[in-house]
Amino acid sequence: MIVEVFTLRLAPEASRAEFLAADARVQTEFYYQRAGLVRRTTASTPDGEWVVVVLWGTEADVLAAAEAATHDPAAEAFGSLIDHGSVSVKRYDTLD
Repeated sequence: MIVEVFTLRLAPEASRAEFLAADARVQTEFYYQRAGLVRRTTASTPDGEWVVVVLWGTEADVLAAAEAATHDPAAEAFGSLIDHGSVSVKRYDTLD
């Protein structure tokens, strides 16, 4: 299993409510439609840092989702609310 961890901050013009709506949309319309998705959750700190943790079955599932996200309307809307300079993405293999 692959654990994918995104940390990010919102774009200056994005509101928390707007981001939460986009997050719910991308989770339902994009992530829940992807093969290999095990679980996805989003959380934030009081100072405005966000984390999105996604559990995938395989590395191939991660790569297929990343490719599909480049032309998905829900993923694009989600991405438009993020300060892209703040994004960090790491992937971890679970221990078997």
